[in-house]
Amino acid sequence: MTRLDPATVPPRTWFARDVHAVARDLLGAFVTRRTPLGDVTLRITEVEAYDGERDPGSHAFRGPSQRNRAMYGEAGRLYVYRHLGLHHCVNVVCAPEGRASAVLLRAGEVTDGVDLARSRRLAKGRCDTDRQIARGPARLAVALDLDLDEYGADLVDPAGAVVVHLAAPPGTDGPPAGRGEVRTGPRVGVSGDGGDAGQFPWRYWLADEPTVSEYRAVRARTP
Repeated sequence: MTRLDPATVPPRTWFARDVHAVARDLLGAFVTRRTPLGDVTLRITEVEAYDGERDPGSHAFRGPSQRNRAMYGEAGRLYVYRHLGLHHCVNVVCAPEGRASAVLLRAGEVTDGVDLARSRRLAKGRCDTDRQIARGPARLAVALDLDLDEYGADLVDPAGAVVVHLAAPPGTDGPPAGRGEVRTGPRVGVSGDGGDAGQFPWRYWLADEPTVSEYRAVRARTP
């Protein structure tokens, strides 16, 4: 069981940093989701960085909108969106307020509340093995029971409904505890300039983690 020690919940300033620093440091960190049915905690194993108006792959590339308003708000909150009207994706807002950037939570290992997370996934479709419970952003959102109702949720309140916490108290030197080797590559499902692997190798994952999702390049549209 993963214990949520309030001392391991990072302050808002921890999130108000460069998107790539936050993305790397979220690897090996935990997300705990509390609901009346019980708690589910997962260890984050894969993320993607999106750097606002400087990033053609970001929802904030063309500026503020009703959809992306959370990205311009204070760091340490959730930005949740519905993708293609089919499923939800969950992002952690970072950088100082007014500078839109966020980290997409792509995959994780459920460390507590496995039965509840599995039942949520099975209610939505197949879940052949436990490594598939939160393997991919849509599955992760289902496993944690996160949707638009949690848009803007505060992640730095130890008693909150959704909490990010680390393996050890923040502020120690060196890589975050439990992170392991970090690898990088192109983001998944991003088309156009934002999908350029040479310019934007902004997907980060923990090496040798079975819960990391499979990379699929965007297929070019035929004329």
